[in-house]
Amino acid sequence: MGLSIGTVELNSIASGVAAGDEMLKAADVKLVMAQPVCPGKYVLLVAGDTSSVETAVEAGKRAGRDKVVDSVIIASIDSDVIPAIMRTTAPEQKEAVGVIETFSLASAILAADYAVKSAAIDLIEVRLGRGLGGKAFVIVTGSVSDVTTAAETARRQLRTEGMLLNIEVIPSLHEDMYQSLL
Repeated sequence: MGLSIGTVELNSIASGVAAGDEMLKAADVKLVMAQPVCPGKYVLLVAGDTSSVETAVEAGKRAGRDKVVDSVIIASIDSDVIPAIMRTTAPEQKEAVGVIETFSLASAILAADYAVKSAAIDLIEVRLGRGLGGKAFVIVTGSVSDVTTAAETARRQLRTEGMLLNIEVIPSLHEDMYQSLL
């Protein structure tokens, strides 16, 4: 079984730090991210086996109490998602670029996982709330048909949650715009 991740998003930085501490003490997980994001939220992202991630997320939700805004656990996440969150990817420009914009950080992580599992695309970035007023986005590249498939899969999956803000597929992004995304 592959790597699983879990995230807890809180509307308090102090509660976020306390929740992160409880998550790491409750289970054998790796801390991938723990940071404040706009507007005054705190996001925690841990990785490990599914059982450990579930235990850690539950501990974080208990510790965060009424300050928890959102949480998600993704079992067997695609191996390309975490590097895209950490901005350590540098794919070559393909034919098309897709941008998936969400209202929550957890939804963007889900969108990235749905997208990369549904089509032969490369993740450029998964931006989680930094300078975005609490929103998040995913940028993918690939052939026009693959980017369209990835975007439509994310749209179908996120529409029911009401956390999808917008999706754009740009068939031939100008090189200067592409470089601005890296």
